[in-house]
Amino acid sequence: MATEPRSLMILVAGPYRSGTGDAPAALEANVRAMNRTALALFRAGHLPVTGEALALPLLETAGSTGPGDPLFDEIFHPVAEQLLARCDAVLRIGGPSQGADRMVAVARALGKDVYTDTADVPDAR
Repeated sequence: MATEPRSLMILVAGPYRSGTGDAPAALEANVRAMNRTALALFRAGHLPVTGEALALPLLETAGSTGPGDPLFDEIFHPVAEQLLARCDAVLRIGGPSQGADRMVAVARALGKDVYTDTADVPDAR
């Protein structure tokens, strides 16, 4: 008997700061890459989320001066980890990233599915 398609809440984890030198345009390009992937997941019937979508507005509101400041360290990865605890899976995209690799490790420790390609994510439609 075939299983019914199921919508998953999936954290898209990819490089944010890695390889950017914290240049604003490079950081924005990394967020755009995660958002493009999130859109593909949405169109496949899933609820995609990124830690950046939640953490970056909080950082701005808290008065962060930029990546790596004490507020960034307080908020950025902890928000993603709390979000991940509520997700069904992680989709790891992009190149080297200690933060994204950390999300994968946490997901595995929590027994969540980890995908490395959108083609591997089951369609929910």
